[in-house]
Amino acid sequence: MTSADVYDVRDPERPGRLLTVERDTLVPLLRTRPDEDFARPAAACPGWSVRDVLAHCSAALTRVVEDRLEEGVFSPASNDRDIAERAGWSNARIVDELERAMTEAGPVIAKAGGALDGVGLGEWVHAGDVREALGEPGAYAGAGLPDALALLAWLTRERRHVPLQADLDDVDEPLRLGDPVAPRPPARFIGDATTLVRLYSGRPAAGASYELAGAEPGELNLFA
Repeated sequence: MTSADVYDVRDPERPGRLLTVERDTLVPLLRTRPDEDFARPAAACPGWSVRDVLAHCSAALTRVVEDRLEEGVFSPASNDRDIAERAGWSNARIVDELERAMTEAGPVIAKAGGALDGVGLGEWVHAGDVREALGEPGAYAGAGLPDALALLAWLTRERRHVPLQADLDDVDEPLRLGDPVAPRPPARFIGDATTLVRLYSGRPAAGASYELAGAEPGELNLFA
């Protein structure tokens, strides 16, 4: 069975595993950082600080847990309101909410039939945004990367995204993403997995060594 065969089938536990791995690595890191670090700008999210990214993440996952997914949720305006509602909170309280939500959201996402799987991937990407802003290694990598790649492959298939074959320096088998029956030939990516994640999440990849043929970087952005 190839990697493509595996990723054609949804694993309902995958988003929850991704959140659990991130919770167990990111939260302890955040608890060691001084308050001034939370005010650092998050370059991947223009206009937001580290604190804003974390407030957005904790709010989004809390909405999932509490089934508060009204029309327009996760829009820029909705995200700004969620962040503003936490303006008076301490950084520690935001981290506490994030830890709790990362723990409780997985089973809810698993039962949603795939409709919320993108939230799990998005939260993992935001954790990478925070690591990068704090100057920590492992942005868009680490123990969660295998599940992140598998979830990315599944989501791009479900959303009939641009077909692409990724030959990754740090993964044994090629990864096939996007619509397998698209009328256009698959694009080709050669490089490391972290750079692939950056391209698919619309994060800066300047300075990375990779090859992309048959598609423009902007076409890959899953969250555009």
